[in-house]
Amino acid sequence: MSTVAIEQKNRIHPHKFTLWVGIGSILMMFAGLTSAYIVKRNQANWVTFNLPMAFWYSTAIILLSSLTLFMASKAFKERAMSRYRSLMAGTLALGILFIVLQVLGFRELWNIGVTLTANVSYSFLYIIVGLHAAHVIGGIVALVVMSLKAFSIKSRSYSIVPVELMSTYWHFVDILWIYLLIFLLMIR
Repeated sequence: MSTVAIEQKNRIHPHKFTLWVGIGSILMMFAGLTSAYIVKRNQANWVTFNLPMAFWYSTAIILLSSLTLFMASKAFKERAMSRYRSLMAGTLALGILFIVLQVLGFRELWNIGVTLTANVSYSFLYIIVGLHAAHVIGGIVALVVMSLKAFSIKSRSYSIVPVELMSTYWHFVDILWIYLLIFLLMIR
């Protein structure tokens, strides 16, 4: 291989670089929020709360969605396009189910008086989990676009880059949710 070809091979795709910069920014935002949570929980009016069961069910769903997306990526690399399409649709459905379960969990909390403005501890819960849900919704939008492209007759792109970008982002929000759930359970 020539020197130019080796250098081209070692470069990161610009979209991947941009995604990693975005992930770094999101990590910094959640690090700041969880740090503020730790500082604020020492206030006299801090109230502890139990997380609803819907959050546990949503955890299982998002883990399953990461598995289906991993399998979809593998199917794409093997050019098993019908399997790829069905796994992408499954991942999309699981992502939507995750959001539905989160909403049900918040409805349960709201019904027992854990509202956004009732206490600063509740506000942190709504902000932290709500921001995570917003990032999952962004991932769902990307899954919709990718699923539409996968089922499109006109567009037949076999570039792995979008699939890798989606996988990286989705696994990131999955790991981020696990972190947030453990954080909320341990630091109450």
